[in-house]
Amino acid sequence: MTRRTIAPEDDAAPDKDGEDLIWRALNDPSRRRMLDLLRQRSMTTGELCQCFAFSRFAVMKHLKALEKGNLVFVERRGRERVNHLNPVPIQAIHRRWIKPFERLSASHLLRLKATIEERKGRV
Repeated sequence: MTRRTIAPEDDAAPDKDGEDLIWRALNDPSRRRMLDLLRQRSMTTGELCQCFAFSRFAVMKHLKALEKGNLVFVERRGRERVNHLNPVPIQAIHRRWIKPFERLSASHLLRLKATIEERKGRV
């Protein structure tokens, strides 16, 4: 039996930009909720802890995953950690994964519309 391998696209080949870490961070609903909160305003770790029903340790673990994905950066103010949203990786994900499919969907819809209108004209 011969195995066929499919070569990955250049864009999809090794994770040189840490894209896997971004997806891994976005995989958890609690982390996505943290990003939603940080999108509204920067928050200390203590403030974030008050928004969730789990322990400070769990919040810190989620924040560490978001930091690894470069989705959050931390500013230390004395003993406090102020967490800020970094939107750049999300914008990169949008450019790489969402925008190309938006164009594809639009072109399919335009072709479908043209086909339907053409068929209506024949009837």
